[in-house]
Order: sequence, then C-alpha cells, then structure tokens
Amino acid sequence: MLELLKSAPIPEEQLLSNIGLFIESKNLSRLLFMDFLYRQIVDIHGSVIEFGCRWGQNTALFAALRGIYEPFNRHRKIIAFDTFEGFPSVSDNDGNSEMIFEGNLAVGEDYGQYLEQVLSAHEDLNPMSHVKKHEICQGDSVEEWPRYLERHPETIVSLAYFDFDLYAPTKACLELLKPRLTKGSIIGFDELNDADSPGETLAVMDVLDLRKISLKRHPHTSRTSYCIVE
Repeated sequence: MLELLKSAPIPEEQLLSNIGLFIESKNLSRLLFMDFLYRQIVDIHGSVIEFGCRWGQNTALFAALRGIYEPFNRHRKIIAFDTFEGFPSVSDNDGNSEMIFEGNLAVGEDYGQYLEQVLSAHEDLNPMSHVKKHEICQGDSVEEWPRYLERHPETIVSLAYFDFDLYAPTKACLELLKPRLTKGSIIGFDELNDADSPGETLAVMDVLDLRKISLKRHPHTSRTSYCIVE
C-alpha cells in the first residue's frame, strides 16, 4: 500500500482528500477507536491528554475530532507529552522485549516543532482559531506533567490516553492524573495485557487496582483498551 501511495497519479493538491484510498483496515480500526473514545467525552468537561504521543497522530486526530464535534469548545484543550528522543530509561518492570531499550522509538528532538505546526494548522482550519487550544510538552513526562500542572492548576481531564509502554512514567502520570478526573472521564491504554510492554499493566495495577475498574475494549481493535471513571 505504501508503494501505491508513493506512486499515486493523483494530483498533489487532491491527495489528502483521497487519503482513504490507502488506509488499511488495521489503521482504519485505530482511527475509529479514537473517534469512539472522543464521542463519549463530548459532554464531559475537561482537556484531552496523550501521554506518549510519538509522531502525534492521535493528538492530531483529537484536534480534528474537536473540530467536528465541538468546534466552539475553547476549553477542550489538547495536550501531548513526549520526549521525542525515545524511552528516557527502562526498568526491570518493563520486561525484556527487544523493543524495550533506552532511546527506542525516538523521532528526533526537533520533531516537536513540526508537530506544533501540524496542530496549529488544524486549529487554523476550524472556528476560534485565534484561541490556542493545544500544547506540546517535550521532555521526560515524569518531570513535565507536574510542571504542566503547576502552570495550569485549573486542569480537569476528560480523556487521557497512555502510550508510554513503560512502568515508571505510566505510574507517575496516573498518580497525578487521578485527582483531575471526573465521573465519566475516560482513560485509554495502548499496551495493557501486552507481553512486550508489561510495565504499563503493572503501573495500572499499582495505581488504579484492576479490581476497581471495568477494563473495556473496542470490537474493531485488538490491543487498545479503556476504562470509564465511575
């Protein structure tokens, strides 16, 4: 499919409007999952946060979904956290998968600047573009999340999506997140019950206690999951 995309005879200015030609079912199911999560928080007050955004696709999707479902909600801020330099550190809780090593999943320290341009472009295409409704927090989220809360003590979270893969940042951010949630808030996870990333599951067990949450999955995706605060 990638080669077909690269060799497409479609005029460049029409490529984005025909991007559905190249979205495979696996990738489409993930897009639909993010839409499913977002639709459930439209009537829940608070910001949307992605912990571990990497390339920022989910973050950009949330911005686009805001433009569809609530274009005038200036309080629906979208915040992304990532080092953009890969895993800052790993521990024994993170297992021994070949993907778990310091620096893995790096996209380059300058990528945050590019993602800022993308998110700004999304805002420019929708109402109230004069109000900035996104923020990128670059660095180790164990440090950056409390700093963000110091800058924004008003923060309430309607949707938080975790894709750190690791124990330490997932645990630390969940602990500070809990007081910021309201009934109906959603916490999404990318790697629960995943042998390649056991740290995420262990962090959820330690902070949320699996006996106290109802962990759900979407029928179109196999790896992702979520829970609703009750």
